[in-house]
Amino acid sequence: MFPPVSLAVDQTSVRWHRNEVKDSIEVVSDKKVNLDNVLVEEIGQFGRYQIRTLLLISVVLIFGGWAATEYIFTTARITTRCLIPECEGPESAEFSPAWILNAVPSNGDSFDNCLRFDSINETVRNEECPAEWFNRKTTVGCSEYVYENTHTIVYDYGLACEEWRRAFVGTARTFGTFLALPIVGFTSDRWGRRFALSLNVVNTAWVGVLRYWADTYYGFVISEVVEAAIGSGAFSCAHILVMELVGPKYRVAAGATLNTFFSLAQVLMALAAWAIPNWRTLTLVLYVPQLITICYYWMMPESVRWYLSKGRYEDAKDLLKHVARVNKRQLSDKSLQSLKENAEADKKRIASEKEIKSKEPWLIVLVFRNKAILTRCCISPVWWFTSALVYYGMSVNAVNLSGNRYLNYMAVAVVDVPGYWIAVVLMARIGRKPVLIGAYWICGACQLGYIFLPLNMFALSLMMYLTGKLSIAVVMMSLYIYTSEIYPTRYRHSLFAFSSMLGRIGAMTAPLTPAFGASLFEKFPSVLFCGFAFLSGALLFLAPETLGTRLPDTMEEAAVIGAKTTEPQV
Repeated sequence: MFPPVSLAVDQTSVRWHRNEVKDSIEVVSDKKVNLDNVLVEEIGQFGRYQIRTLLLISVVLIFGGWAATEYIFTTARITTRCLIPECEGPESAEFSPAWILNAVPSNGDSFDNCLRFDSINETVRNEECPAEWFNRKTTVGCSEYVYENTHTIVYDYGLACEEWRRAFVGTARTFGTFLALPIVGFTSDRWGRRFALSLNVVNTAWVGVLRYWADTYYGFVISEVVEAAIGSGAFSCAHILVMELVGPKYRVAAGATLNTFFSLAQVLMALAAWAIPNWRTLTLVLYVPQLITICYYWMMPESVRWYLSKGRYEDAKDLLKHVARVNKRQLSDKSLQSLKENAEADKKRIASEKEIKSKEPWLIVLVFRNKAILTRCCISPVWWFTSALVYYGMSVNAVNLSGNRYLNYMAVAVVDVPGYWIAVVLMARIGRKPVLIGAYWICGACQLGYIFLPLNMFALSLMMYLTGKLSIAVVMMSLYIYTSEIYPTRYRHSLFAFSSMLGRIGAMTAPLTPAFGASLFEKFPSVLFCGFAFLSGALLFLAPETLGTRLPDTMEEAAVIGAKTTEPQV
């Protein structure tokens, strides 16, 4: 359920992420024409064509957001109690009869979900169920359960007090997104971004529809893993398509817009789950409409950069001319020729770099030789683990808060949106580190406050919770950019991916946090979130500030980034 941000780091995009406050692109000294020059000077950075593409992508992101988070409602807890055979039959059992506390111990304001008092009467059934029929000093586990409703898989698969099996569904799905990375990477590079996007969204649709007929717990889990593995890569494809067609000035804002649509998807999904509580019917409502995405292969544009990288210059030329025509701009033949020449030069440069790199020591050896880079490789995975654990953990636990689970979840999703845009504004003005440290620590402080607030102070508790979620959304938006800026160009993708992949352990752990809370104590997830948020904020003091600095190309440049001697960005 990751927001739609690509794991792959586009070098040009990163370079301009750091210069989003500038009004126009600088012309490099050798007057080299690249795609960014063409976007800025000729066909338009964010015209009608880019807006149309972004709107098409938004539909994919909303569908993908539904798929990424529907398990939160289809696997949600159902309140249960033990069936008391001395007093009722399984067919006629009322969930909360007047005599229930005679047979079941109280649990706060309600009764225990998983225990009952031991019986001293096994032969006579009496619907009045008097207290003297039970040994109130001895409790035993349930042999059968009575469910408050039949809305989720908890009822269908008999998961009444099996919290770990219920929570494992989310972990299994997140593991599937882990498997999706190499699959979508190969597909996208081999057959194009458009093909990979279309394949993933269609796979999501048909596997999701098939889940309606899942008759066993293991079949349900397998369907979640398969769907994520062959469908969740649509997020990264969508991000790349947008980023490679939008001009440098608007890329950060476009990224925040993509994340905004992801949050909107969660709100719509909660509304659908509220209106259609039965998980099988909800599954059809969410996934059947997604079958329309089969037409996206013909509706979506291909990536210009992919065309250029594959030597398909005529296709790139036709697409750029079409973009210029829709945007009512002019594209010169000279620029098209320069793009072709530069693409050929880039191929030769990449081949040369690969040959040079093959003679260099392994990356792990280079990292251990550079103390500054080694330190960042040790601490940046902690940032990513924390952000994923807290961000997704708070979403998963939102449905277990006091009050209406659907409204709580919608509030937790909506509050992400200002968080994304706060990050966009503040990173360019006060720097990366102050934003990240402040956001981590505010999140930690809110979790600490939430732990100690009395249960009857619901409004204040919810406010604390939402402020913490907003803060971690700021982190999620900022971390992609900041992590890209602290590593050298030649190894940026590998080192960035290392941090991000380890961070996914946090995403896989997040769905299990409700089970930790049920097994240990209710506020344990908040304790976990609080500790990691404070730790990650403190670790940022060991990393440099990157605002206004030049993107490092070598290990040596990266090691001194942020120092006073570092050459300022021109």
